[in-house]
Amino acid sequence: MPEELGPELRAVVDGVFHTSADAAEVTDIYARFYAVLGELVAAKRASPGDDLTSALIAAHEEESGTRLSEQELLDTLMLVISAGHETTVNLLDNAVHALLTHPDQLAHVRDGRATWDDVIEETLRAEAPVASLPLRYAVEDLPLGELGGPDGAVIRKGEAILASYAAAGRDPEQHGPDAARFDVTRAAKDHLAFGYGVHHCLGAPLGRLEARVALPALFERFPGLALAVPSDELRPVDSFISHGHRSLPVLTG
Repeated sequence: MPEELGPELRAVVDGVFHTSADAAEVTDIYARFYAVLGELVAAKRASPGDDLTSALIAAHEEESGTRLSEQELLDTLMLVISAGHETTVNLLDNAVHALLTHPDQLAHVRDGRATWDDVIEETLRAEAPVASLPLRYAVEDLPLGELGGPDGAVIRKGEAILASYAAAGRDPEQHGPDAARFDVTRAAKDHLAFGYGVHHCLGAPLGRLEARVALPALFERFPGLALAVPSDELRPVDSFISHGHRSLPVLTG
């Protein structure tokens, strides 16, 4: 990606997940998003490389029954770039924050009692990068009593469902009475942070790999890393979809 497009792309991705934005702001964000994607596609058409955008342009231009339309090309880029950026940023943010506010957990990793994979999975469970995702729709009537819910309650076919991955990760019935506690030594770290079934995130292996590279590199480079402000002064992102902080100020020691 051309470096000069970075700041604008970051701004519009943040805007996509700003769920408190009004209609005018949303319209402006999407217009800017398509504009910057148009610049990206133009740059890659002029100078293709070994990258996702070039591959999608090739799929758009191939003479076959599966070729992408120009709109599908832009929409695919919008989905992959925004979803792949926002989620990974929040995973790294939440993992760093959790370790800096739970030094005993960081000590487990440094002393070999837990791995960075343990950190990643426990962060995904306890601090899901996507808190809630609208919307799923029931394909048939779902009697909640049969699923452990209140008797008589039914989600009717066609009704919308808001999936709360963050709540699922902290469910005491699944993770015990200490479900809200960040514990990298927890034996069972099952979570829905990447979705489930046909909606399981296609970027899950990449997201885990990025965190597996970034986290040890950060803490090895800055062994004295510490929060620069009290944790209760950190502000959440303006979104009920994304779960992370607007910024995470640190001291490098």
